[in-house]
Amino acid sequence: MSIGTHPPTTAVTRRHLPLTRIVPLGVVVWLLVFLQLERLATWLTHELMRLPASTHLGSAISFFIFEVPKVLLLLTLVVFGVGVVRSFFTPERTRAILAGKKESVGNVLAAALGIVTPFCSCSAVPLFIGFLTAGIPLGVTFSFLISAPMVNEVALALLFGLFGWEVAALYLGTGLVIAVTAGWVIGRLKLEPHVEPWVYELQVDAVSGVDERLDWESRLRQGLDAVRDIVGKVWLYVLLGIAVGAGIHGWVPENFMASIMGKGVWWSVPLAVLIGVPMYSNAAGIIPVVHALLEKGAALGTVLAFMMAVIALSLPETIILRKVLKPTLIAVFLGVVAVGIVVVGFLFNWLI
Repeated sequence: MSIGTHPPTTAVTRRHLPLTRIVPLGVVVWLLVFLQLERLATWLTHELMRLPASTHLGSAISFFIFEVPKVLLLLTLVVFGVGVVRSFFTPERTRAILAGKKESVGNVLAAALGIVTPFCSCSAVPLFIGFLTAGIPLGVTFSFLISAPMVNEVALALLFGLFGWEVAALYLGTGLVIAVTAGWVIGRLKLEPHVEPWVYELQVDAVSGVDERLDWESRLRQGLDAVRDIVGKVWLYVLLGIAVGAGIHGWVPENFMASIMGKGVWWSVPLAVLIGVPMYSNAAGIIPVVHALLEKGAALGTVLAFMMAVIALSLPETIILRKVLKPTLIAVFLGVVAVGIVVVGFLFNWLI
């Protein structure tokens, strides 16, 4: 090299800020936005659009404006996190952790994990997808999907505050039994061919692309790639599902449901489950409704079965899941869990 020649500087001057700096900043921004969602939804609905909270339309619009960004933000964060974690573990190793000894142990672990994740049924779908793409057995992933919305600390705290520790403990126990048993049953049915092919294609990509010696820049890049692949495929289903849920949330009559949830007729429990399945709410939203229904004379077991159906089985959730699962598997999932919830409803009415 001659004295007057200098090495090219283009690569240095054009170098992007590393992801190890961008991602922490992005997490801070994510948290700030997430914490303001409820306030923003209230302002947009009741201040900017001037829709009263007491109206059906105002309630539905506020619900939609709040839930859409919430679920999409959770979807992005969880998928990104699972993508980064997946860079440390091959699908085979992940499968071994949850189901290497006995798949039933994996069902219990997944259901227990669901207790400490404060997700509604739609928000739990991202982790469900992440588990599937990481190669975790199908039945184990369903145990989490059932447990996360139905048996979480929000539901238990509210039940304890309204009804006492006996009802909260009974709900915890029966909810876990449903999650573990339903996941185990689905696992035994060998329904893996009814998962959409793109999920398994992501598993193949993960196997070929995992290198446990990757640096953090590469691991974060894998997380972003997972967001692009998964969120890009399901976001439209999220919008459609929450739009359905918002309509139901705003217009379902409470007094009508209370009138058919009494203890006197045997069909009240299965009917309450059938009514609850198309609806959509999280535990914090549905438990005050449960309290109101009980004050109007509805039976405890019937109302709690309705509550379980609303937060564990929802029409918006099934719409989102359709991008991942074929109709046969969705039908089996709904049927197995619904039967378990009906049994629990009868048990509550018999014991209390």
